[in-house]
Amino acid sequence: MRILVVGASKGLGKAFMEGLGKPDDTLIGVSRAKPAAVNISEDIHAQWVEADLGQPAAAVEAIAQALGEGGVDTLIYNLGLWEADAFEAHYSFLEDRDVELQRMVDCNITATILLIKRLLPLLLKSEKPRIILTGSTSGLPQSGRPEVTFAASKFALRGIAEALREGYREQGLGVTCLNLGYLNTEDSLDVPLAEAAARGEGGLIPLHDVVLMVRSLLELSAASYVRELTLPAIADERF
Repeated sequence: MRILVVGASKGLGKAFMEGLGKPDDTLIGVSRAKPAAVNISEDIHAQWVEADLGQPAAAVEAIAQALGEGGVDTLIYNLGLWEADAFEAHYSFLEDRDVELQRMVDCNITATILLIKRLLPLLLKSEKPRIILTGSTSGLPQSGRPEVTFAASKFALRGIAEALREGYREQGLGVTCLNLGYLNTEDSLDVPLAEAAARGEGGLIPLHDVVLMVRSLLELSAASYVRELTLPAIADERF
């Protein structure tokens, strides 16, 4: 299996690179720069593509050229920028800078659409083509969050997924949107799960749990897929 992970240099994307894949699988990470250290098993082939999705057209071209004739079975679009003061008590939409919001839309929406459009012919050659979009509980109705542009971009992901399913159902394309709550991005996969789960006292989701869910998605047969997966922290009173 060939898995492309966009936004792979840190946090959840890095955890995907370190926690997914089987022997002889190929993991292709996309980030603005190759990270200094990522612990990928020696029996898994790893590639890196340096691309800035804030410049969608150039980034999509770089990614497509890097894939070449190798193809791709699964696209995991994990990139998602948010406002400078997002998730802070003092956040104010009126204080958001226009240039910041435009970059968010470029990375979170425009680049997503352009990359999927470019890679879809390659994906559809796979026996089990899959797209996994990392969304957020902020993109769900009555999320209780005020961050306008971030929420809009995560709502957009669900719309992209809906349309792709209808357009390519007959070709067997499975599209999953992960609606994730607050993540514990401080503890990588090398931290014991119990320790990572204790951080935040039930208010943060260990990266281990998200990787486990995605690993399960990849194990499904071509006959089924998970439409949406909502994964909030146990103490999140919004859900």
